[in-house]
Amino acid sequence: MAKNLVIVESPAKAKTIEKILGKDFTVKASAGHVRDLPKKGIGIDIKKKFLPKYEVLPDKIDKVKELQEAATKAKTIYLAPDPDREGEAIAWHLASILKETTDETGAKVKRIEFNEITKEAIQRAIKKPRDIDQPRVDAQQARRVLDRLVGYKISPLLWVKVKRGLSAGRVQSVAVRIVCDREKEVLAFKPEEYWTIGVELLKGKTAFTTELSKWKGKKADIGNGKTAGTIVEALQKADYKVAKIATKESKRQPTPPFITSTLQQEASRRFGFTVKRTMTLAQQLYEGIELGEEGPVGLITYMRTDSIRVAKEAQEEAVVFVTETWGKEYLPTEARNYKSKKGAQDAHEAIRPSSAYRTPEAMKKVLKADLHKLYSLIWQRFLSSQMSNALLSTLSIDIEAGDAVLRASDTKVLFAGYQKVYEELSEDENEPEAPKPSKLPELTEGEALKLKEVLPKQHFTQPPPRYTEASLVKAMEAEGIGRPSTYAPTIATIQDRGYVVKEGRALQPTELGLQVNDQLVKHFPDIVNTKFTADMEAKLDGVEAGGEAWQDLIEKFYLPFNETLKLANKEMEAISIPSGEFCEVCTKEYVIKSGRFGEFLACSGYPECTSKKPYFKKIGLKCPGCKVGDIIEKRSRMGKTFFGCQTWPECSWTAWDLPTDQICTKCNTDVMLLKRMKTGRTYLKCRDKECGNTSYVTKKKAQADEDAQEEVAEAKEA
Repeated sequence: MAKNLVIVESPAKAKTIEKILGKDFTVKASAGHVRDLPKKGIGIDIKKKFLPKYEVLPDKIDKVKELQEAATKAKTIYLAPDPDREGEAIAWHLASILKETTDETGAKVKRIEFNEITKEAIQRAIKKPRDIDQPRVDAQQARRVLDRLVGYKISPLLWVKVKRGLSAGRVQSVAVRIVCDREKEVLAFKPEEYWTIGVELLKGKTAFTTELSKWKGKKADIGNGKTAGTIVEALQKADYKVAKIATKESKRQPTPPFITSTLQQEASRRFGFTVKRTMTLAQQLYEGIELGEEGPVGLITYMRTDSIRVAKEAQEEAVVFVTETWGKEYLPTEARNYKSKKGAQDAHEAIRPSSAYRTPEAMKKVLKADLHKLYSLIWQRFLSSQMSNALLSTLSIDIEAGDAVLRASDTKVLFAGYQKVYEELSEDENEPEAPKPSKLPELTEGEALKLKEVLPKQHFTQPPPRYTEASLVKAMEAEGIGRPSTYAPTIATIQDRGYVVKEGRALQPTELGLQVNDQLVKHFPDIVNTKFTADMEAKLDGVEAGGEAWQDLIEKFYLPFNETLKLANKEMEAISIPSGEFCEVCTKEYVIKSGRFGEFLACSGYPECTSKKPYFKKIGLKCPGCKVGDIIEKRSRMGKTFFGCQTWPECSWTAWDLPTDQICTKCNTDVMLLKRMKTGRTYLKCRDKECGNTSYVTKKKAQADEDAQEEVAEAKEA
C-alpha cells in the first residue's frame, strides 16, 4: 500500500513529524539544499537572461537517489522545507528533481508549511496544501544569482591584488564596512574630561546620596577639575534644605515578542551567547524535543522571522493562562497587537512558545541548561508581551545648597503587570546596568539636612563601543541589510575570512579587513554602500510580492556593475598586508604574500631587497618542548588544523588541540593543557597521558575562549 511522503530539511525534524503523522506517512529529510549552482565556475549563463545552471550537490547524490526511490512508492508527496525563501527554493528544487518519477507514477506533489512543529499545526498543514510559491522562489533565485555574480567577479580580483583565498560578498562586505567604520571612529576619538559630584547627606543617622543637578541656575556641566574644586568647596560650606518633593506615576509597556535579531541580542546580553549559538539552540527547540508520553514536540515557532505578529489562537491561550495563573488584573483591557517595522516580510509569526502551558518549570526536566535558558527567555518574553502595563511611582527630591541644586530620586513598582514575568535589561550590551538608587528616607519640604561627604569624580568621554555580534546584527537590521536567515552566516563568514576577529566579545577589523574594505569602498562604492544594499533587499521583496521579474532586476544591477568591475581591474593597486616582522637583511617590514604553495613573507623593500621566508601563524605561546620556538598553527595533508613548534624539524612538539598558557594543577609540571569540546562544554586536559588530569572551564571563561574551537554541531543556516 502506497504511503504519503513528506520531505523536510532536517533529520531531527523528520523524526518528530513522522511520530506525529503515524503509519500512513513516510518522512524523509533532504538535509538542506540538494541542488545549487556548481562549486566550480560561475554557473550562470549571462547571455541567456542570467539562466542559473543548477546541479545536484556532490555530497547529496545518494540522498537524491534515496528520495527518488521513496517517491516511487508515494501517492502524494508533501514538500515541507522551512517556511521561508530558502525553504521554498528547496521545495522547488525537490519538485524538479522528482518530476521524472512523479510523471511516471502520477503522484501529486504539494507544498505545505507550518510555523510550529506540533500535532495541530502539522495536521492543519496536511489538510491545506498549496502549490509552490513561484515568486518566492524567484526572489531566492535572484538573491543567489546576485551573490554569485558579486562573489565570483570581485573575489578573483582580490586574489590578484591582495592575496589568494579572499572573498567579497554583497552582504558580507557591507558588514565588514560597518565594523571598519566603527573602528575608524574609535581610533579617531579624542576623550574629553568631565566631572560629576555626588553629595552624601544625613537625615538623623540615615545617609542617602544625591547628585549635583544645577549650578548657579544652569544644568551642571563640569568640564575640568578647577571648576569641580570650586563647587566642592562651596558645597562643603553650604546649608542644605529640601526645596521640592514631587511624585509622578507612570506606565511602562511590555516589549513585543522576539524576532530573530532581538532574540540574538537578548541572548547575548543575558547569557553571552554568540549569534550562531543562539540559532543552534533555537533550531533544536523548533525541531522538536521528546516530552515523554506526549512524544516529540516543537517547543517554539519558526526562529527566522522579522515579524512581531502573533496568531489569534496563541493570544487567546495566553489570556487564559495569565488569568488562571495571576488573575485578570494582569491582562490589558484589550489584546495587544504589535506592528512590525517597515520592510518586514511578515511571512511568519514572532518567535513564541508553541504552548503557554509548557512553562519553563515544566520543561526544566527535559531541557539541557542552555536550551532551558533560551526557552525560558522566549516563553517569558511572549507571555509578558500579552500582559498589562507595569505601574511605577517615581519620587524626585530637589535639595538647595547655596548656588547648587541637588537631586535624588527613587522609583517604586506600584503594580508589577508584565514585570511579574519579564524585566528588560539595558538595550546597550556594552554598558553595565545602572546602579539602583539608594532608598530615600521620609523627607518634607523645608527640612534641613546635614552634609556627610562631597564625592567629586573625574570622568572622560568614551569612544563609541566596538560592535559585538549581537549589536552588529542590530545595526544590519536597522540599515535593512540581510534578512533573519542571513545574519548568523554573515557574521560567521567575516570572521572565517580573517576580516574581523573577536577581542573578548568586541569585533575588531584586522589589518586585512581594513585594507580590503578600503579597496572595495574606493572601487566598488555601491557594493559596500548600506543604502544601496538595503534598496536591493527591498527590490528582492518586490520580486517575492510578484512585482518585477527577477531576471530584469539582475540585468539592471549587472550592466553598471560589470563596467565598474572592468575599471577596477585596471585601476586597483596591489596591496600588501604588514606582518609585524622585519627583514633580517635590510630591516624593512615583511609583508604577507600568496604563492602556489600558500602564504609567505616577502620584504617590502622588493625589488631592491629580495629576502623572503615562510609565513607562520603564531598563537602567542612558546613551545613547551624546546622552550625556544613559537607555537604555530599548521595544516595536515588532509586539511586538519594542528599546532606545532616553529623550529621543526629541530623540535617535533605537536598537538591536535589548541594549547593554552595554563599549567596542570595535578602533576604541577609545565605540560600545557589543551581546550577541547565535549558534549558542548569546554574542558582542559593535561597533555601528559599518564597524568590524565581534566577540569571543566567556568561558563565565563568558556565564553571568552569560544573562538578557539566551535561548540557543538552547527545548526542548518540558509
